[in-house]
Amino acid sequence: MDQPTYSFLKALPVWKEGDKLVMNQSLVLEYNVKRKPVNLHIACHSAYTVLVNGVLCAYGPARCAHGYHKVDEIHLESYLSNCDNIITLRLFGYNVKSYEFANSTSFVCAELVSDGEVIAYTDTTPYGFRAYLNSEKIVKTPRFSPQRTFTECYDLCLGENAKPEIKLSLTDEKRFIARDVPYGEYDRIYPSSVIHMGETYFDNSAEPSFPAFISDIGVSIEGYSSDELSEHLHIDISRIKTKSKRTVSLSADMIELKADSFADVEFPCNNTGIPAFEIESDGEGELLMIFDECLTNGDVDPFRLKVIGGVSMKYCQGRRSIVAAEPYVMKYARFIALGHGVRIISPHLIEIAFPMGEISTEFRSDDEDMRRIYNAALESFRANVTDVYMDCPSRERAGWLCDSHFTARAEYSLTGKSRVERAFLLNYIYHGVKEIKDGMLPMCYPADHPHGRFIPNWAMWYLLELYEYYERSGDIGLIEMAKPKMYTLLEYFHAFENEYGLLESLESWVFVEWSRANELVQDVSFATNMLYALFKDKMGRLYNDPALTEEADKLRAEIRRMSMTPSGFFSDNAVRIDGKLVTTGERTEVCQYYAFYTGTATIETHPKLWSILVNDFGPDRKEKGVYQEIYEANSLPGNYLRLDLLERAGLYDKLYDEIRGYFVYMADRTGTLWEHISNKASMNHGFASHVIYWMEKLGLIKKNDSAAN
Repeated sequence: MDQPTYSFLKALPVWKEGDKLVMNQSLVLEYNVKRKPVNLHIACHSAYTVLVNGVLCAYGPARCAHGYHKVDEIHLESYLSNCDNIITLRLFGYNVKSYEFANSTSFVCAELVSDGEVIAYTDTTPYGFRAYLNSEKIVKTPRFSPQRTFTECYDLCLGENAKPEIKLSLTDEKRFIARDVPYGEYDRIYPSSVIHMGETYFDNSAEPSFPAFISDIGVSIEGYSSDELSEHLHIDISRIKTKSKRTVSLSADMIELKADSFADVEFPCNNTGIPAFEIESDGEGELLMIFDECLTNGDVDPFRLKVIGGVSMKYCQGRRSIVAAEPYVMKYARFIALGHGVRIISPHLIEIAFPMGEISTEFRSDDEDMRRIYNAALESFRANVTDVYMDCPSRERAGWLCDSHFTARAEYSLTGKSRVERAFLLNYIYHGVKEIKDGMLPMCYPADHPHGRFIPNWAMWYLLELYEYYERSGDIGLIEMAKPKMYTLLEYFHAFENEYGLLESLESWVFVEWSRANELVQDVSFATNMLYALFKDKMGRLYNDPALTEEADKLRAEIRRMSMTPSGFFSDNAVRIDGKLVTTGERTEVCQYYAFYTGTATIETHPKLWSILVNDFGPDRKEKGVYQEIYEANSLPGNYLRLDLLERAGLYDKLYDEIRGYFVYMADRTGTLWEHISNKASMNHGFASHVIYWMEKLGLIKKNDSAAN
């Protein structure tokens, strides 16, 4: 089985002559048309937006593995008016390694088709299209984050120089495949209100405060170095100081800003989308839009996530429509006018999310706490499930393993299908990451890993997800496609088995959880080996290999012998001392959950430990003040393994209460579910939508009437 190939009718892949390797370059293709049936077929790298008469109607493409490019087919007729229409394709070629895209040279291949006739297409002389450089989008800007590409800075005062026509040249041949995931719906999300207004001043003497990764640009992170930048957005933001601030409650339909003033807006929840608005001014100035998922000491901190959370634009006299290039995540945004006053008209986000039309379930309970948690889980799912399973739609937009195991269950609970999961798993089968060790899987993908970093634990989670995918879908073709990679992965791990059959001194980033457990991963991580036992067990069952299930049983027995401490808790690790493997006695909460989740321990074999975990641990553990010597678990995977174990054991009342305990404060604060139990990281994370899976088990969500029919 292979991905179905796609052939354009006439279009060929092209880019601006001589510039296919330029970082952060943007081109535009325009076509004028009367209203009639028009379909756009488009593939590109890295990204595109489609606007009809200035209204965004598509963002893409769907991301896939190195050497493959998915083709979108977009119906445009409903966006066309009865008079002349302008179809605008904005193309963004980033040409840097990131976790957001699998890096490839810039290109676009597009054609407009009406009643079977190609009316415009890309070629060295583009038929029908007008091609020009998007000069208003500034090229040499800082990276948004190490994981994503570039910040957006615009100069809207170029006049006739803004659209220089260009010569296109053919790129290398591309392997096109059909899109296999749903299209977005692009709803508009408007701020609830303006909540603060105030005045600012620019402090040139202030020491800039900005993310540490900036110093690595051009050294270990691809991008433009400080000396090369045309815009220093990070420095500008850090030197804008607040002179005064007052709390208000005003409509955000039209925001009037005087020179050197600001307004903060609040969105309905921690929403994800492409910023859009109109600006009008009678002079020249600069508008900054900075954003974050929460307020920090009452202010918007665009650096909280170790990103540069902002968009800037120089404006001049007149009125302009603004539609940004990329999606961002925000509960709060601050608009800052510098140099001259400006009116911001109808600010909103164009939602980039999984389509509601694909959701076939609904919440059915009178419990308002649980309803808010459900809505937050649904928002987190939709923001993180577009073309792949993402960790977060903000800092990274990356397709991480392990997270995906939990998100996949949510997709099936919500839709009864596994469309995005299948695409996600296929990308890993086709992956073309050359930097990591032979046999290993990338930790996130599509992406590039220039330093060869990987998480061996996450590769095991791929197999666990593959096993459950087969149970959900019966898709034996994909399982067989993955088989060679799974056995090659197994061979990789065999090289690290010690005299006890335990994995020892694993390479790269051995990851158990964002907690004290991550400091206890060498020389032998028992939590990792518990996972390895489950990996072997499930692989043996998936591929009818009983030798592997026997190895898994032996490994579990060895872990129980070496890891169990006199306290009745499993120790996290053992270290080599004078050639002898010695258990450290360090114990974490998450290690205990790994033990039960992987079958290393069971309720029958370790009833006392199970009773302690069920009754003394949980969301109120700190308040109880018990077992303080056992290091606390975090969200992924600790608290999720715990809740899954409660569900497996049929402890539904306990599960119900703990869902409320772990998640209601997140839902109340941001309307999304978070990466950690605190707000120090992403506050909208894909794996967190797994709550929906448990709610289905509890009977809180059911198929809606249309799905039932």
